[in-house]
Amino acid sequence: MSVHSTAEVIERFNRAFTEHAAGLLDDLIAEDCVMESVQPAPSGERVVGRAACTRWWAALAEDRTTRFTPQEVIVAGDRATIVWTYRFGDGPDQWVRGVNVMRVADGRIVEALGFSKTAGEVPLAAEAV
Repeated sequence: MSVHSTAEVIERFNRAFTEHAAGLLDDLIAEDCVMESVQPAPSGERVVGRAACTRWWAALAEDRTTRFTPQEVIVAGDRATIVWTYRFGDGPDQWVRGVNVMRVADGRIVEALGFSKTAGEVPLAAEAV
């Protein structure tokens, strides 16, 4: 993979989830990537390394019963903030709002910290991994 800008990396990362296309994650994750999910509260699950982060995100991306929708993406240098909604069912209360704070180096994601407005537990496809 040639080195892509932070904006290009984050655009492709978001497409992996909006299009349910986990293959778009290939070559986006750095070997030493650290990801913290939105759950369990208060600190979230910590996932370390390319293989583990890719597996976690791929399970979420492939889950066609959910819908991830980026609301706003702000890129500043090697950092990006993604404001999003995540729908995990058809009911009026089966969605959550959140934000990911991302860092990209050499065209790959090296850090991803997730935060959400979650009153309780949200069933994430990645929990089954």
